[in-house]
Amino acid sequence: MIRFFDVLGSSIGLILLSPILLLFTMFGFLDTGLPFYMQERVGKKRKAFKLIKFRSMKKGTPSLASHLIDSSKVTSYGKIIRRLKIDELPQLINVFLGNMSLVGARPCLPNQKELIMLRDKAGIFKFRPGITGQAQIKNIDMSNPERLVNEEIEMFKHLSTTKYFQIVLLTISGKGRGDTAS
Repeated sequence: MIRFFDVLGSSIGLILLSPILLLFTMFGFLDTGLPFYMQERVGKKRKAFKLIKFRSMKKGTPSLASHLIDSSKVTSYGKIIRRLKIDELPQLINVFLGNMSLVGARPCLPNQKELIMLRDKAGIFKFRPGITGQAQIKNIDMSNPERLVNEEIEMFKHLSTTKYFQIVLLTISGKGRGDTAS
């Protein structure tokens, strides 16, 4: 049932937000010349996939978790789209393609060994990663892997259709600040 809502939600989102996506693609060209950023992430069953985001950092920035990146690497335009969470919108394509869900554990990088080990042990990789989740709403990022995984366990333990929509609506309404560069 969740997959149905993912496909429906991502389709509607891509259609309704297409003018915004187009506008920010053009702004991205003006900012860095490359509006999109594709990064390898760890997905369901630990299968690698390419996550799509609007580029918010300078070209050549290392592929690390946001909390490990120097904030000077974030462009002025990038600060705006990250604050408004617009950089996440292209991930609707990942949801539509089946690499992600609207709600789940944020997909980690292959070099986040401790987080991967903890998620593996907790069974988090049985689920598709999400654009948002309970941890993001509570401002828990990947800088504290144990706390993050404990929150993810709780989310999946209690995830229902109602909880799914609650997390989506809280995210849309601006709850949570997302990952930030240090």
